[in-house]
Amino acid sequence: MPSKRLMGAFAFVDICLLAAGVILIVFSELWRMPNLMLNFTFSNEMLTGGLVLGIFFLLTFVLSIGAVVQKNHVTTGFVLLNWMLIADAVVDIVVGTMVWFFTLGERAHYFDVYKSLTRDQRIEIQDMYSCCGYFTQNDTVEIGGSFCANTTFVNSLVDPNNTDSFRCVAPLTKFTDFTLNNTFT
Repeated sequence: MPSKRLMGAFAFVDICLLAAGVILIVFSELWRMPNLMLNFTFSNEMLTGGLVLGIFFLLTFVLSIGAVVQKNHVTTGFVLLNWMLIADAVVDIVVGTMVWFFTLGERAHYFDVYKSLTRDQRIEIQDMYSCCGYFTQNDTVEIGGSFCANTTFVNSLVDPNNTDSFRCVAPLTKFTDFTLNNTFT
């Protein structure tokens, strides 16, 4: 019979595994809601990866309960549990690597995402961050909204001596970098 300390430690780790699985599933589904910046940051593949990882964690939790309630001389449940924990680690590494990979080339990757947005979504981002266009004011600028209201105003923003002002790339990658790094960590 295992000691009470060992069973207590096992129960604590098992509850942490359950909590992690539930959190992964809940956030993977919550972040699919219509939210311009979260939908801009997280692709469906990332959210599906989080959902799959959460399901793996929950399956491991269920398997661990089955392994513990077996008789002392039967170890098949613990063998299966160890293999499932290895599978959890592999899926965790794959999903984590996928999120980490996106942090390496954010400016280029999110330029493609920005170009794929609708006109109204781009205008909403430009108004939110007081910027016009992604890299420059003439690459993907959308005239309209409250900030980039007309072409004259957009052309007045071009300053060859200052390549950082009024471009959407800096605030967008700041948000995506912060969000992805916190998600990855």
